[in-house]
Amino acid sequence: MNIKDKVIVVTGGAMGIGRALCQRFAQEGAKAVIVADLEFEKAQQVAQEIGGLAIATNVANEKDIIHLIRQTNERFGPIDLFCSNAGISIHGGAETSDDDWEHIWGINVKAHIYAARHVVPQMLARGEGYLLQTASAAGLLSQIGSASYAVTKHAAVAFAEWLSITYGDQGIKVSCLCPQGVRTRMLLGEDGQGENFLVAGSVSPEEVAEAVVQGITAEQFLILPHPEVLEYFRRKGSDYDRWIRGMRRLNAKTDGGKHA
Repeated sequence: MNIKDKVIVVTGGAMGIGRALCQRFAQEGAKAVIVADLEFEKAQQVAQEIGGLAIATNVANEKDIIHLIRQTNERFGPIDLFCSNAGISIHGGAETSDDDWEHIWGINVKAHIYAARHVVPQMLARGEGYLLQTASAAGLLSQIGSASYAVTKHAAVAFAEWLSITYGDQGIKVSCLCPQGVRTRMLLGEDGQGENFLVAGSVSPEEVAEAVVQGITAEQFLILPHPEVLEYFRRKGSDYDRWIRGMRRLNAKTDGGKHA
């Protein structure tokens, strides 16, 4: 798909990968870029920079997703590309509270479901449309130090696969974005001085946006800003037990995910 002249929605568009996607889509000549985010003032700043529209959106609230889609339709027409990009991370294992599990599940998984529930029927009626699902390399591999992130990102990948399998022959294209370390607030922390072991091999949000544009142009399902992730994924599939042992070593090396 060519980005030029397309109507595009980006959730989590105020910062990080989402902001870089909005900026890049505007550079590519999109007809309209809708910056959807709970942090509305920051979303407005991005929208003003690129000539887009900011819409306050809590992606874990289905009514907000319905409002987002409706407002976009009314202002700009049918949505060509919906980017379910918003995501969060919560440190911890099985002891993570039920409230935190529900919170991350709502943003990292159910938000993708809500978007598909309400935008896919419109796309099917037109016989075309594109979904970009931002997951993570953690969805193909795992996440040291965060059980909830590993689980929800696996679920996000699974849902993206299901969407492509189910609707791919009906004109709906699906790409699943699975970056590893990206230099955003999630990786670096509020002060930008994060000690996460993924920092060393990290890429910028702009590099992720470049990979996305290339991936969407080629209509690839799996978009990997870190090409090495594909080799890790192959190793996991070829010898699962060996891969698990390697991940245990990484877990121990990083002090049980202390800095994950």
